[in-house]
Amino acid sequence: MLASTSRNSLKRVSRKAALWSSQSECTGALPVTFSRCQSTQQVAAKPALHSSSSRIRNKPWSFVPDQSFQGTARGSAIARYQFRSTGFANSKNTAMVLRMCKEMKQEGVNPDIIIYNNLLACLADDCHVLEAWAVVEDMSSMEIAPDRNTFNHLIHASRRLHSGAMWDILDKMDAANIPPNERTFQLMIQRHTTPERKNLEFALQCVYEMGTRGLILELTIAQDVIGLAAELGFPRLAIDLAENFEATSVRRLSSETWVGCLASSAEALYAKGVQRCWEKVIGDLNVTPDEGLCLDVLHTAGRHGLSDLATDVIRVLRILGADWQEYHFAPLVEAMCNAGNLKDAFGTLDLMRSSNIFPTAVTTQPIYEVLKQDVDKVDGAWELLDKLRSEGKTIDGTAINAIIRAAISLSDLQRAVGAYKAFPDYKCVPDIDTFNSLLSGCIIASHRGLGDRLLLDLKELGIKPDATTYERIIILCLTQATYEDAFFYLEEMKAQKYVPPRSVYDAIIRTCIAAGDSRYTLALDELKQCGYTVSDNLQTFIDSGGRESQPRS
Repeated sequence: MLASTSRNSLKRVSRKAALWSSQSECTGALPVTFSRCQSTQQVAAKPALHSSSSRIRNKPWSFVPDQSFQGTARGSAIARYQFRSTGFANSKNTAMVLRMCKEMKQEGVNPDIIIYNNLLACLADDCHVLEAWAVVEDMSSMEIAPDRNTFNHLIHASRRLHSGAMWDILDKMDAANIPPNERTFQLMIQRHTTPERKNLEFALQCVYEMGTRGLILELTIAQDVIGLAAELGFPRLAIDLAENFEATSVRRLSSETWVGCLASSAEALYAKGVQRCWEKVIGDLNVTPDEGLCLDVLHTAGRHGLSDLATDVIRVLRILGADWQEYHFAPLVEAMCNAGNLKDAFGTLDLMRSSNIFPTAVTTQPIYEVLKQDVDKVDGAWELLDKLRSEGKTIDGTAINAIIRAAISLSDLQRAVGAYKAFPDYKCVPDIDTFNSLLSGCIIASHRGLGDRLLLDLKELGIKPDATTYERIIILCLTQATYEDAFFYLEEMKAQKYVPPRSVYDAIIRTCIAAGDSRYTLALDELKQCGYTVSDNLQTFIDSGGRESQPRS
């Protein structure tokens, strides 16, 4: 169908073309040319041309090139050298511009201020200070006064010298009544924001001076000053400078600058700065920080109770592809506790367990810090656990461990034992931290009988005692009048390949000396064999025969 349609269209077009051609031959309308000075009657009276040239033209018009047109004429010698020197200056080719100067000398062409400045630009890039001043002296001999660009090149050339060289050049500018411009301040700021100098005060002074003179701060210079402030640990100053620059300029700071402000704020635990920079980096710039920076932000959020920020960081970590770990959720739990949201802190423990992340006593440390304030908070924690259970959530055993630790901290062993008996009600199983916490409570109360029952429960559950368990059961035995079992558990501890800590030997030695037991010498020898040194306090206790040293009045 397309082919037939195309043939029909071609036939119609050919017929119309023939008709147009016959009409043009009859009327002579196509070859008529119009001129601004001709009238309508003159145009109408002009005879028609009947030739083959009257047909529609389908070829391009041909023109004879005009070789005398401007642009091909040879410019002056000074103009050619200005053009060449500018190219050498842009490419920072000092060798070529010096060869060009030799050619100029051979041809007898005197340089002007443009060529001198281009030569200075090349020398300044290579820090040729003596050669740059020699060029300035040559300018003076040629009676060419230096301009602002000349002094800027001199400042740039002396960037590796002592700051006195820069101030001498600025004094010469002032003597010549040449005020500094944006480039001058840029060179001054760049000189003092290098890793070798890091002079933030001077850079800020230059920025302020530019504002008083009505000069515009360039983007690269603003980023250098902001980056230096963030690097030196002034996040509030860096953020204020960044926000002020973007409020007064149409240009936007780079994402690296804002990420640097975020890192500086997180390192200083500056909560407001972290919140402002996080919204800028994540929301506006759509930049994903690395895992290390996310951890710093999490610590700031945990310290200041910014639970929403901590939750968003956890989300970003998932987008980043990082595997969730316990140290990611610990600051989140801390943030919720500091924000007074203890229920969500308990719920986070269940979220961790469902993600195959096992909470520890360190994770629940913020919960313990809240509960140990008074007994009412300990009792209120059970209400929160009941609400979570009614909502269909699983109660993690570490939550009950935190309650036990808080009760023991309040010297309430009865509440601690009650929490221990509540494990089956919440479908939880005690772990080694549970028994270690309860044993510390038994030590405070000198309750040896409860400690023995806890050891039996420990064995029934198939939980292996650790070094902390042995340490606490030994110290619990030493609280009794008969402490023979302390030596038994000490030998059992060593049989399990655990090295007794210094506190165990210290307690045994003190107890034996106070009771007049000579076995303290054996414990003292073992203490030294383990690599421990006898503390001054313990040595004084031994020398005094068990009498505590009394402070002098």
